[in-house]
Amino acid sequence: MVQPWWPLALLAVIQLCDAVLCVRPVAFIRQCLIDVRFPEYFWKFLPPLKAAAAAGLIVGIWVPPLAVLVCAALVCYFVVAVSAHVRARDFGRNLFLNATAMLVICSATLAFTVQFA
Repeated sequence: MVQPWWPLALLAVIQLCDAVLCVRPVAFIRQCLIDVRFPEYFWKFLPPLKAAAAAGLIVGIWVPPLAVLVCAALVCYFVVAVSAHVRARDFGRNLFLNATAMLVICSATLAFTVQFA
């Protein structure tokens, strides 16, 4: 069991909230997806992916290798997100507050999990 468990639980809550907000994307998420030219066809895959990440993080509290895998996958996801914002020249709130902040949070959780798993 990963101790303390709360960083994984906190990241899971963030991912679950994000999944809910993506079911019918709220205005700021919809605009973000449009700004980076993410194809609308793929929007429907975001909620189940984010919910699966949340579930993996929760299970990862008791199965540390899963926690490491899910955290690493989230880091990759947010590296792609940051890259998409840079490619689209979207240098505002969405890049810095959303994508970059989440990249930092996921990277810190990964580093923590690897250290204490």
